[in-house]
Amino acid sequence: MNITKNIFFKNFNNKKNFKLNNHLNNLRKNLKKLIENKENNQIINSLGKKYQYSYSKKFIHELIKSNLTIRIIGIGGSILGTMAIFSFLKKKISKNIVFIDNLNTQRKKESKKKYLNIIVSKSGNTLETLVNFNYLIKKKDKNLFITEKKDSFLKKIALKMKSKIIEHNNFIGGRYSVLSEVGMLPASLAGLNEKKFKQFNDLVKNKFFLNQLILNCANIYSFLKEKKFNSIIINYDEMSQDFFYWYQQLVAESLGKKEKGIMPIISLMPKDNHSLLQLYLDGPKNNFFTFFSVDSKKQLRIKENNYFKFDNYLKNKTFNEILNAQRKASENIFQKKNIPLRSFQINNRNENSLGELFTFFILETILLSDLMKVNAFNQPAVELIKDETKSILKRI
Repeated sequence: MNITKNIFFKNFNNKKNFKLNNHLNNLRKNLKKLIENKENNQIINSLGKKYQYSYSKKFIHELIKSNLTIRIIGIGGSILGTMAIFSFLKKKISKNIVFIDNLNTQRKKESKKKYLNIIVSKSGNTLETLVNFNYLIKKKDKNLFITEKKDSFLKKIALKMKSKIIEHNNFIGGRYSVLSEVGMLPASLAGLNEKKFKQFNDLVKNKFFLNQLILNCANIYSFLKEKKFNSIIINYDEMSQDFFYWYQQLVAESLGKKEKGIMPIISLMPKDNHSLLQLYLDGPKNNFFTFFSVDSKKQLRIKENNYFKFDNYLKNKTFNEILNAQRKASENIFQKKNIPLRSFQINNRNENSLGELFTFFILETILLSDLMKVNAFNQPAVELIKDETKSILKRI
């Protein structure tokens, strides 16, 4: 069933669970509060078209005119959403983008090319981002910083370099920032239409979308009560892998608290059919699954020649037909084994569909956090590792 014109969605089939109604009522109340208070919630506000960026269209046009190769330096929520956008929509993007998103001891310094560096860190003190920028910095590069207003190491560097600072919204954590300045500025530089990502206002008028979202969350919460903690993505679209790395952080960091949480695991198909499928089908029953695919317009076809003579079931088939058959076969077997699954099929690969997906999973995460009684917006355990790392480095 189409929950929007871009997304075909099949919800979990969990009719035997009689406690769903209580969850559904709570979810409806919480979702209503989110929608009614959207102006006071900067995360929800960023999903809509009225969100005010801390840069102007004129500024974007000036950067586009510079025609420099864009290099984005960040880690975690500062970069995952942007990488998801550029991977999912890469066929629409002609601009060359380089992502620096981890510490790599084998990284080589590019000396000749001139870059527009976009350095992203909400706190302005992110260790890996500071280290990478320190190593890669060149005088001839142009630098743009996205960080909070408050004093930080990164802000001091930007002021010394007399570089432009774009304010990172203080009320939007990195993993929720994809439709704010963090993701939309690079998307605009790449020629994408940022307004088309903003689907929240249309989606909240779509009762069918909202009902399916709520039922989906109620089912997931019931799985958690049944000790099914692993959310496994069965992904049939390589260009969506970065989107699910964004999803992985969103879910793990938002809900993994107080000895509660969901473990997001990403499987790329059909490759993982030959390594993990046996476990998924016959291993421990502590998982729920998301099947995901995107309709492809490109039709690669099997060719017969003197070396290859195929049986009827493969003769003249396209790659898409084979992938779809593998997906349907897997879904059929999962259902026969009563393994919980939901299914997304994306009809159109564009800004609209990706914006709808971002909105769906952000709302899902916030609604689940309410049911689980955890704070979806902090990450206290991660701060412990950061502090311990600084302590060790000071002693070296």
